Amino acid sequence: MSDPSPPPDAADIMTVVNEAVGGLELEPAEKREIWRFVRRELPYLWSQRTSYFILGSYRDPYIRRLRAVQNELTKQLGAYPFSMGDLVELPTERLNTFDIMFSLLATYSDYIVAVFEKESGGEAPELGEIDDPPYFEKSYVFPRDYSWVTDANLESKHHVTQAALEIAFTDDLTEDETESKIDSLLERARATGIDIAEDDVWNAIDERSDEVEEPAAYSWVHLSKLRKFELHDRCFPWTTEEELRTAVAELPSPTPRPEWEERDES
Repeated sequence: MSDPSPPPDAADIMTVVNEAVGGLELEPAEKREIWRFVRRELPYLWSQRTSYFILGSYRDPYIRRLRAVQNELTKQLGAYPFSMGDLVELPTERLNTFDIMFSLLATYSDYIVAVFEKESGGEAPELGEIDDPPYFEKSYVFPRDYSWVTDANLESKHHVTQAALEIAFTDDLTEDETESKIDSLLERARATGIDIAEDDVWNAIDERSDEVEEPAAYSWVHLSKLRKFELHDRCFPWTTEEELRTAVAELPSPTPRPEWEERDES
């Protein structure tokens, strides 16, 4: 196999790589592998298709929700949704492969879409990567069960559902006590003008019970970062997969950009 030559925009690409590796001097073999990765993957991001870099957990059952997001975005004509797990890993033994791949993909993607269902795992540090420049302005987060306010300050159907889930998964309540508390919660929500169907709440509880998953919990650090996205209208909490799909469908639609023509690879 012949050695790859530097790709278009090589200087800009190396600036991204150098920041990712902390200024380490790259060995010739490492540069060659980076060029191969760039020539293999970045043309998709340089095309006129709108690229969505999807972040989240690759473990089951969370990977199913990532695929749901990817499928929803695929419905949009001209979209290229992908996750890092779909790509061939950059083969380097000495360098941090994740940092290089993440930095290149995040830099050249049009949008970053992050799905969170817990505060642990590989997707947790990714939240810290995208909540500041240069990625913040093009990032959208979809945290399951996220709510900044408490159940004492119900503001929407989502907040009511979250409060009901917390009640339903409280271990020391009997079935009758659980039902009574949720009925009281719904009455209070309706009194504040929130139009929410009782069946919708119980369906969400039943779905979560079938998954045998308690409501997601986030640390104060994670909540604060998610709140930052919320204040910029780029945080979309969800409870069920249907809600996730609906929220993803409202992301910015692909729009043709003639200035993003295919690079000349000759």
